[in-house]
Amino acid sequence: MPYRTILFDADNTLMDFSRSEHDALRDCLIARGLPCNDAIIARYAAINDEFWKMLERGEIQREALRVGRFAKFIQEFGFACDPQALADDYMAALSTKSYLMDGALELCQNLYGKCRLYLITNGNTRVQEGRFNPSPLAPLFEDLLISEDMGCAKPEKAYFDAVAARIPHFDPTDTLVVGDSLTSDIQGGINAHLATCWYNPHGKPVPAGMPIDYVARTFPEIQAIILGEYESPDLH
Repeated sequence: MPYRTILFDADNTLMDFSRSEHDALRDCLIARGLPCNDAIIARYAAINDEFWKMLERGEIQREALRVGRFAKFIQEFGFACDPQALADDYMAALSTKSYLMDGALELCQNLYGKCRLYLITNGNTRVQEGRFNPSPLAPLFEDLLISEDMGCAKPEKAYFDAVAARIPHFDPTDTLVVGDSLTSDIQGGINAHLATCWYNPHGKPVPAGMPIDYVARTFPEIQAIILGEYESPDLH
């Protein structure tokens, strides 16, 4: 079936967060004269992911994530700097790193006018607005729905309830959640009883028993699913 309202995840679905994260941290470390290489940046990325998973599970609050990930990172490498200051500088740098995934703009241009596009993200408001608003995606989207503004985050049902309340004439029966994160986007869509499309470009195994409606490895597949031109294989 075609879908009229599309809730696209931002980071590593349409926007290249991995590249933004890499470049922002690199700039901050170099500015402080600290060691900087791909292995160090990869370790920060793993710590960051660990803290975001804790936030999704409700184990920590947003401020604990914002500074705690840098406290752990600094401690592991023995860097002589203040985690609060590094966190502040990193957020400022990250807000300027606006990169798209290859093919994301073409996908959204092809969908524009055929359905309503919304961006759903757990990111920080300053950072996500700074990255999204200058991008060529911005004119194609109806709204940017940031968890910090909404007062709750994916995968909480409350976040999707707030999204539904903000979208005019929201109809859950013709809405599709599209994202790369099983724990945030897909579980959130399931919690909200919305159809879900897992963007899985690396072909990871589909979790047994998780009621995902669609799995897509490419943007053309996502486009076909949204427009009702694609038959998903049986996932269960």
